[in-house]
Amino acid sequence: MDPFAPLPHIDAALRDAIDRAPLPVNLREAAAYAALGPGKRLRPILAWHVCEAFGTPGEASVPAGIASEFIHAFSLVHDDLPALDNDDLRRGRPTTHKQFGEAMGILTGDLLLTLAFDVITSQVSDRATAGLLCAELAQGTRDMISGQVLDTLGGFDAASPPSDRVRHVHTLKTGALIRAACRMGAILSGDPARATTITPYADSIGLMFQIVDDLIDVEQSAEHTGKATGKDAAAGKLTYPEVFGIERSRQIATDLGKYATEHLQQVGTNTAPLIQLAEIMAKRTK
Repeated sequence: MDPFAPLPHIDAALRDAIDRAPLPVNLREAAAYAALGPGKRLRPILAWHVCEAFGTPGEASVPAGIASEFIHAFSLVHDDLPALDNDDLRRGRPTTHKQFGEAMGILTGDLLLTLAFDVITSQVSDRATAGLLCAELAQGTRDMISGQVLDTLGGFDAASPPSDRVRHVHTLKTGALIRAACRMGAILSGDPARATTITPYADSIGLMFQIVDDLIDVEQSAEHTGKATGKDAAAGKLTYPEVFGIERSRQIATDLGKYATEHLQQVGTNTAPLIQLAEIMAKRTK
């Protein structure tokens, strides 16, 4: 079973959402470039398979999935800007602001953030469900931004040890949106209470994903990953390899993946794609 089989359906939905929005041609082009470039589409894929794990067709998750992907794309466009990470390369291509200019990069990120909530309110007919989804996505976005601030600008209590800081940053800046995508997929499976059931899995793979990212940053080349590597250390950012060492970081990531898959036994019988995704995320090199 290929857990990425829904990808064409998801990409078509992303394209359709951009095409339907009344936008200037140049803004539409930049938004499509940012949201539809090469990428894993991990968040909508997770929402899809969480929905199916609870017995509902994955298509029901699409509004939540593409909304979370728009938020993810917004975060990457803005993170790459000169005022933040100042990156020229993303997914093997020029970053959005390098391709379209800094002003368009800022405005494209603004659009993608807004478009995420527009997708939910326009495509989810039940108002109560749409409200729950917007609340989940807003919390995930807020936490993601808070994590980026802590990672880039600081703001920790001086007494907080590095191990607590790095876990907190990673849980917020990467884990929060993965958690939101999973929980929204559970909500769209028909019972909002299922979001609580999937949360331990979501939290574990979210933290694991960023730990593996840290390992990739120190072990892989820019040519392999399609983006700049080694920048975290150069910028003095807290990472798991810096705090715990490479081997211990790898073990923590492995343990999180095992916990996530063990928890799925409580979810249902249709969890094989979620288990595969956890295994793929733990072993990825880009």
